[in-house]
Amino acid sequence: MHEMSIALAVIGQVEEAAERAGDVTAVRSVRLQVGELAGVVPDALSFCFELACAGTLLEGAELVTDEVPGRARCQPCANEWAVGMPPLLSCPRCDGAAIDLLSGRELQIVSVHWEDARTHAPTRETVPEER
Repeated sequence: MHEMSIALAVIGQVEEAAERAGDVTAVRSVRLQVGELAGVVPDALSFCFELACAGTLLEGAELVTDEVPGRARCQPCANEWAVGMPPLLSCPRCDGAAIDLLSGRELQIVSVHWEDARTHAPTRETVPEER
């Protein structure tokens, strides 16, 4: 189950960002963009995230996933369409196979909400994308 390795990577990135920020007492939520074509099962990822957070700064944190639909554009005719599942990877207008995937492969942290010991209030941080 690769969702566990993804959950561990997300936790590691959030912990690094919290360490750089200093005085973070708890992480309350993590928001991820998950592309339809990323090969990630959001429910499995949430389950793994909850397990992997135990005993860390993220224990009890909510994982919020925003699904990004797959979209493609045909190079020859410039038609754009929703790729869907299973993915339609040839142009529905001209049947061309020279396409560009515009979206749907995302797997990135969008934001993190944590509590800061200095202000005792929730803080929203954006964690830079690391692939």
